[in-house]
Amino acid sequence: MQVSNVNRPDFRVKLADTPDELRAAQRLRYEVFVRELGGGGDLVDHDAGLECDRFDPYFDHMILTEQGRDAVIGVYRLLRSDRADAAGGFYSEREYDLTPLKASGRRLLELGRSCVHPDYRGGMAMHSLWQGLAAYVARHRIEVLFGVASFHGTDVGAIAAPLSLLHHRHLAPSELRVRAREFQPMDLLLPDGIDKAAAMVKVPSLIKAYLRLGGYVGEGAYVDHAFNTTDVCLIMDTAKLNARQARMYKGDRG
Repeated sequence: MQVSNVNRPDFRVKLADTPDELRAAQRLRYEVFVRELGGGGDLVDHDAGLECDRFDPYFDHMILTEQGRDAVIGVYRLLRSDRADAAGGFYSEREYDLTPLKASGRRLLELGRSCVHPDYRGGMAMHSLWQGLAAYVARHRIEVLFGVASFHGTDVGAIAAPLSLLHHRHLAPSELRVRAREFQPMDLLLPDGIDKAAAMVKVPSLIKAYLRLGGYVGEGAYVDHAFNTTDVCLIMDTAKLNARQARMYKGDRG
């Protein structure tokens, strides 16, 4: 399925329609999350080079390709609240208590497995995926976006400053504040003890992108040893975006 109004001359964004396209997405995920970052999981297919799990059949898989080439160079997977029941819940529920979000009665979209091929990082590839996501949000009238995003590694002490900065400056309001199940405190340093500029440098670019859009973090981190990551839960209320961002996410291109 083509994602409308988001294609640049050099990139094409669409939803995976075929088993081959899904496998191409899983192959890129394997290259990034397993080979590059050292992750794993019960259903990872090392022989075929595919990063997959039981949730994949229930998600929409947004893929990015370069015009004139078939190789998938960017991936986002998306699970709407109206499809989560069939999946047995949201993926993030294994790490976070999502009761505040689920009790809100608002249209939810879980985001995950976002990655871009190393050769296309730092350019327009991720921006094109964000444009595709904006069109999807507008089409399905999504009100709250959320999902786990990761710091590489499980040494919490090494990322005490950025975790503390996120807790003190970007904690979600109580009505959206999910909480880690295996609770790793994030307020490891007092606000006065944080070098804010140095701490922000250590925040992964995807998390910073959510923060620039007005996103929040849930309470507590989750240390995922299987994936070799320390995760935070990001939440974004589309009603609280600034005017420019709201135009983007509500489909107003004017």
